[in-house]
Amino acid sequence: MITTATRIEDLTLGITEEIHVRASLDATFAALLEQLGPYSEVPENGPMPMKLEAWPGGRWYRDLGGNNGHFWGVVQAIKRPTLLEITGPLFMSYPVVSNVQYRLSEKDGRTLLTFNHTALGLILEDHRRGVSKGWSFIHEAVRKRAEASRLR
Repeated sequence: MITTATRIEDLTLGITEEIHVRASLDATFAALLEQLGPYSEVPENGPMPMKLEAWPGGRWYRDLGGNNGHFWGVVQAIKRPTLLEITGPLFMSYPVVSNVQYRLSEKDGRTLLTFNHTALGLILEDHRRGVSKGWSFIHEAVRKRAEASRLR
């Protein structure tokens, strides 16, 4: 039997972002749900058919049609319009669990969206390298969607 020592740093992931949005809490929260759900996209690859059931215990999954897809997580907590928390493997199809947390607060008539993604388990290097870019892409789309909604 061959065994290898693993450092805790190799088994964890932590990403934090703050996104400043020139829109109300309600508009920003609505944009977040839309972007994680029906308007989901992937950098360089375009639309990605995601479903987000926005209630406690609701699923977040990639819907490929014909009862095919990929389970990403379950809504652990939701408190409109200030909190969305999801737990699950997300885009990683191997032994791992993630917690994704969005906290929204009002600052001077604008919204501060604070994002945390923590994960524990086997995290492949390709995913570790690309995850920050992916979240930043999503968050920029949320910001643009929310700010555009206030102009309508």
